[in-house]
Amino acid sequence: MRDFSFVLLPEFSMLGLLAATEPLRVANRFHGGAYRWRLLSADGRPVVASNGMSLAAHGAWGEAEAADAVLVVAGFHPLRHGGAGLLAWLRGQDAAGRVLGGIDTGCFILAEAGLFRQQRLTLHWEALPAFRERYPLLNATQELYELGPRRISSAGGTASIDMMLALMARSHGHDLAVQVSEQFVLGRIRAQSDHQRLELGARYGVHSRKLIQALALMEKHMDAPLDSAALAAGVGLTARQLQRLFRAQLGAAPNVFYLGLRLEHGQRLLRQSGLNVTQVSAACGFESASYFARAYRRRFGCAPGTERREA
Repeated sequence: MRDFSFVLLPEFSMLGLLAATEPLRVANRFHGGAYRWRLLSADGRPVVASNGMSLAAHGAWGEAEAADAVLVVAGFHPLRHGGAGLLAWLRGQDAAGRVLGGIDTGCFILAEAGLFRQQRLTLHWEALPAFRERYPLLNATQELYELGPRRISSAGGTASIDMMLALMARSHGHDLAVQVSEQFVLGRIRAQSDHQRLELGARYGVHSRKLIQALALMEKHMDAPLDSAALAAGVGLTARQLQRLFRAQLGAAPNVFYLGLRLEHGQRLLRQSGLNVTQVSAACGFESASYFARAYRRRFGCAPGTERREA
């Protein structure tokens, strides 16, 4: 792949895009003219990114010349911006043999067009729960990027750099990927399987191995929450020991902290999925939508229905 078309949706991730195009620019310094790319919008006009900056497009995707790969670059509310015309055009690109991919939440558009089947894909961790709820049969991973014969994707942000470096290593060898990475002052080229998010200990500022294990269990069991006894047993502690550990290092009882995690999960689903409030409450392990709504209002100061409408 040496010729790329980037389809920009309104509210796209500027960082995700630049982290994909800048490696191509730098590679051309060392391997003259190895890569070409163009930015496409629905009408050929500038597109406003999620950071409020407007970026000029080279043309409209419906009128663009053929490229080796077409990457959909999205951010917030991807399905709001990907209409039937774009879905049909992407299906046509697939039929013509193009490699298709997504950056950040771009895979929502490809999935909506029916362009993923058994292929692995990735997207931004924050959108992953909503994606899995909407497309439960698709193979969505938490990798930084996924590279297949006809489908590629990155989680967005700086993961786009890693994806492009991997593509360069395939096409032009490891040395070019190293040269490009050093221009970005990268300490290392990350592996595909590196974590999108900080490790749990770093994310919550804790060091206890038992506490980190308990947090991992909580994150794994959002839709069917474990009680304190099951959590404690899962990490080899008594319920009282677990209670002391949480209060000492996180300032809250396990059940209170767990509730906060589930509500934050619910907020992400309300903002990024098409699920209604009742479905979100069930996905977060609440026995009733009314209990979810009361807890949500206490936590965030607004009703979940209001959050859903504003999203």
